[in-house]
Amino acid sequence: MIKLTRLNDEVFYLNSDIIEQIEEVPHTVIKTVNDHTYVVTETAAEVIEAIVNFRKQYSQLPVITKKGK
Repeated sequence: MIKLTRLNDEVFYLNSDIIEQIEEVPHTVIKTVNDHTYVVTETAAEVIEAIVNFRKQYSQLPVITKKGK
């Protein structure tokens, strides 16, 4: 999930796996695979950076396995 801000300064979190398209027209408009549209204050580059940082955070987690008894 990435943290975003609506034009009315309301903060919300969006599952970045469902983002289909990001446009700047002039505000940043995010369209999702389930046909929802979000207009946010962040630029497209900031949204992409948030997605990359979120995914980096989880790609570096250690793998935990259970040892047999």
